[in-house]
Amino acid sequence: MAKSIMIQGAGSNVGKSMIVAGLCRAFVRRGLKVLPFKPQNMSNNAAVTMDGGEIGRAQALQARACNVLPHTDMNPVLLKPETETGAQVVVQGRRMATLKARDYGKMKADLMPRVLESFHRLCAHADLVLVEGAGSPAEVNLRAGDIANMGFARAANVPVLLTGDIDRGGVLAQLVGTHVLLDPEDNALIKGFLINKFRGDASLFDEGLQIAVDQTGWHSLGVLPWFKDARKLPAEDAADIGGGGNGAFKIAVPKLSRIANFDDLDPLKLEPGVTVVMVEPGQRMPADADLILIPGTKSTIGDLAFLREQGWDADLLSHVERGKQVLGICGGYQILGQMINDPDGIEGPAGQVQGLGLLDITTVMTPEKRLAEVAGHDLGNGAGVSGYEIHIGQTTGPDCKRPWLEIDGRQEGASSPDGLVRGCYVHGLFIADEFRRGYLESMGVAPSDLVFDDVINATLDALADHIEAHLDVEMIWMLAADVSDPPSAA
Repeated sequence: MAKSIMIQGAGSNVGKSMIVAGLCRAFVRRGLKVLPFKPQNMSNNAAVTMDGGEIGRAQALQARACNVLPHTDMNPVLLKPETETGAQVVVQGRRMATLKARDYGKMKADLMPRVLESFHRLCAHADLVLVEGAGSPAEVNLRAGDIANMGFARAANVPVLLTGDIDRGGVLAQLVGTHVLLDPEDNALIKGFLINKFRGDASLFDEGLQIAVDQTGWHSLGVLPWFKDARKLPAEDAADIGGGGNGAFKIAVPKLSRIANFDDLDPLKLEPGVTVVMVEPGQRMPADADLILIPGTKSTIGDLAFLREQGWDADLLSHVERGKQVLGICGGYQILGQMINDPDGIEGPAGQVQGLGLLDITTVMTPEKRLAEVAGHDLGNGAGVSGYEIHIGQTTGPDCKRPWLEIDGRQEGASSPDGLVRGCYVHGLFIADEFRRGYLESMGVAPSDLVFDDVINATLDALADHIEAHLDVEMIWMLAADVSDPPSAA
């Protein structure tokens, strides 16, 4: 019989995803079959799964920590924000609808059976299922119909550990305030707490730990110091994206308002000859950039308008006039074209929008989403390529007759006549070491011996070591409960 325990947060971005990933690796190293689960996630950074769907990138990283392939059951409800008030709703890997927040709030309780179905399927194949909450259970105004935190924990009868973030300050208020706000039935499921992101001498917080225990009655699982190598692991939220590196070759990346699938940047930030600069809204593109990389976006037409609002369109034109390179991936590829047609109004009012015109291509938005893992090679140097596609829209035009990739036996991508501007639909290009080295070497960057997969695995091992050293992992195992048939959704 599988056991399960849920890691919830006393706030958003307290490090739940990272802690679950580290615990996954720690328990796997103890010989257990471990699987991750997050009932509901909100993220535009998605991963394509082994069964042809999509889930949050954080659950894909957690699956990797478990040494298994990602599956749609690991994140049965994924919300992908498209506007300030609406999001695409993906259920068990497939797009279900695009809804306003209020409309989703009315129907989310109806998704609980699908959530529990996925959870119990995972439990049938695991010794331990580690569950990650979303946001905070203290948002009791959202408790009715909840499927992300205590609503799920009650429905599945899974015990909860609460994570507090001391780096933000007020961690005792986070923990004790949550205890005060929750109703008795929800409180009864919280068995312990842990403190994350501590800097300095943890013994100075001994009195604080005791205060939290006295006020809540929960077990203290320990204080987890700041894990500096977290930057080497893929970020889940756009708010966490940062630049990196100190090499001479500068890559500038505009931080689009609906930036999506930005894991393309992770390997580049670790290359010793490269510096990646995230260009924030209101800033100009650095004039000394060697390459401007336009990333994916959940709303191509919306982010095209956003890009123009920042004046980045003029910066891009000046960059190309200086003979510098531009690369667009997925939505960034579509933005570079002459025209984007949306006859069915998938991204807003039906119509067409003029693109940046740096590639002679036209994109037509279509309802069907392409989700696929892909492999192929660089047509220029033969270097191997692997990655994934996750997009709507079909792109054609004269510059597509100058492809630069061959993917699954077909030609992919487009290039301008002078070769300065290129685009494609393949995410994860730079994760492939051979391709990344060849691409950078063609631009004058000395090749390195970076093996990105090895860095990720070594960092997950280091994270597990970090957790083992500072948290009571044995107590976490003891607090996990056997999974049984759940009562009715609470």
